[in-house]
Amino acid sequence: MTDAAEHVEKLTQSLPSPSARTPEQRAEAAAAKDKARAQRTRFLDTHVDAVYDRLTEGRSRSLRLDELVEAAADAFPALVPSKRQLADERGRPQADKEGHEIDQGIFLRAVLRSEAAGPHLLDAMLRPVPRALRLLPEFRRTGVVEMQAVRLERRDGAARLTMCRDDRLNAEDNQQVDDMETAVDLALLDPDVRVGLLRGGEMTHPRYRGRRVFSAGINLKFLSSGDISLVDFLLRRELGYIHKIVRGVLADGLGSWHSPRTEKPWVAAVDGFAIGGGTQLLLVFDHVLAASDAYFSLPAAKEGIIPGVANFRFSRYAGPRLSRQVILGGRRIRAAEPDARLLVDEVVEPDELDAAVERSLARLDGDAVLANRRMLNLAEEPEGAFRAYLAEFALQQALRLYGEDVVDKAGRFAAGSA
Repeated sequence: MTDAAEHVEKLTQSLPSPSARTPEQRAEAAAAKDKARAQRTRFLDTHVDAVYDRLTEGRSRSLRLDELVEAAADAFPALVPSKRQLADERGRPQADKEGHEIDQGIFLRAVLRSEAAGPHLLDAMLRPVPRALRLLPEFRRTGVVEMQAVRLERRDGAARLTMCRDDRLNAEDNQQVDDMETAVDLALLDPDVRVGLLRGGEMTHPRYRGRRVFSAGINLKFLSSGDISLVDFLLRRELGYIHKIVRGVLADGLGSWHSPRTEKPWVAAVDGFAIGGGTQLLLVFDHVLAASDAYFSLPAAKEGIIPGVANFRFSRYAGPRLSRQVILGGRRIRAAEPDARLLVDEVVEPDELDAAVERSLARLDGDAVLANRRMLNLAEEPEGAFRAYLAEFALQQALRLYGEDVVDKAGRFAAGSA
C-alpha cells in the first residue's frame, strides 16, 4: 500500500496540473490512483476496526470527522491524504485538484460500515462542538447569538434560527455548516428552549431585496473554486447539525438514565424557495410550513452530485415515483401544487406565515411531543440504516466531487454568475 501511494505522489508531482494534462497523462494518473485505492480498500476491509481502535484508544476518545482523518493521516500515512497534501490543494479550483478527498471517502466508508467503529463515530458527531460550549453562557444570559451565516434568538421558549447570508440567498458553504451546527447545539443545550424554528431572513441580493428566502442550496461558486470540502461540508453537514435535529445532542451531564441525548421538536418555515440543501433540510423537521408562492427542488443530479441524505429520506414522504421525478429528473414542486402537501404540512398566504409559525411552535411545545417524535424517528429512520447510507454516501459523493461533469458544470455556473 505504501509503495503504491508513493508512486502516485511522485507521478502526479511530475505531471502538469490536472486540468492541463493530456488524455494520456490523465489515464496514467488515473490507473496509478486506482491501484492505490484498491489496495486501501482491501486493507480497510480487513483492518478497519484495528485502525479505528488505535486512533481512538480503544474507542475511549471521541474524534469528530476532521479529527479522525487527521489522526489517520499521522498514524497511517499511506491510508488518507496528509495535512500537506490537503493544504497544497486548498484554494485550488476543483478542476486542478488530484482528488485526495476520494481517499478520505474510502476510509470513512469503511469506518461507518463497521458495526463497532460506525456507531462510535456517529455518537462522536452528536457531541456539541467546542464553539457552542464557549458561547452557551452568553446565549443563556442574553438569548441572542449573532454569527456570520445564522442569527439565533430565544424568545417565548423557542430558539429561532434565522439563516442570514442575505447577499447570496443563504447558499451553503463550510462557514454556514459551522454556524448552523453551533446554533443547533445551543438550541438543544439551553434548558430554557423547548422548541426550535428555522427560517430564512430578508435578503439584500438584488433580485430578492427585502424579501425572505429560505435557501438556495450549495454554493456552486465555492464548489467550482474548490472551497466545498467533503469532510467539513458534505459529511459534517449530514452527521453534524442535521443528524442532531433528528437525534438530539449527546453531552456529558445533560442526559439522563433513560435518554443520553437531549432532543427537541423543530419547525421550518419556507419563504421564497428551498433549493437543493434547503429541501433536504425539510425532510428532518417535525412541522414544515410554506408560503403559497414558494417552491422546492433538488437539482443535485443536474449539478452532478448527490443531494445529501435526500435519496434515503425523500421516498418516505413522497413515494418512489415522485422521488425519481424530483431527484433524477429535476422536477420543481410549487407549494400551490397538490404534491407539495407530501413535503410540507401547511401552505398559507405569505402575509399569514408569521402567525402560522407561532401556532406551530405552540402545538409542538409539550413533553408528549418529545417522546412521540423520538419513537417516530426510531421507526422511520433506524440508526443502522442511516449509517449504512452514510457509509456509501461518503465514497460516492467524494467520487462525484471530482467527476468531469461536476467540474465542468460548476465552472460554467461560476463563470456565468461572476
